[in-house]
Amino acid sequence: MFRELARKKQQLSDAECIGLLKSTKRGILSVLGDGGYPYGVPHNHYYHEADGKLYFHSGMHGHKIDAIRACSKASYCVMDEGTPEENGWALNFRSVIVFGRIEIVEDPERAIGLCRLLSYQFTHDEDYIAHEIRTAGPRTLVFALVPEHITGKRVNEK
Repeated sequence: MFRELARKKQQLSDAECIGLLKSTKRGILSVLGDGGYPYGVPHNHYYHEADGKLYFHSGMHGHKIDAIRACSKASYCVMDEGTPEENGWALNFRSVIVFGRIEIVEDPERAIGLCRLLSYQFTHDEDYIAHEIRTAGPRTLVFALVPEHITGKRVNEK
């Protein structure tokens, strides 16, 4: 069902893909939007090593949420910052694409715990995190991308 990478020499191992999902903070979540058009939106994520899922937080309404409720299939793409070639313009970078299905986290306590884990990627300020969870938590939807296929590659722009 999922295509193999055309340039096999550039393919990342499973461990390298997971490493990149753990080390990056942001990517592009793509869903099937209005009228069948792809809808890609920048997002931050948390990779949960215990269950292998990517978790996201969002508002409860909007284009993305309508699309997720209509079709659970999604993809998520991350890439590292890359490193420039010495004395050149080209970047060497790695990217990962995760294909899977979205599931809503229904358990409020689990959702709060996941929001806390996601927050730790940006700050360990407990007062700030507690304030955000207290004020925005009731208006926050947490969802997971359950991977069905993960692929990654090394790219040299030259």
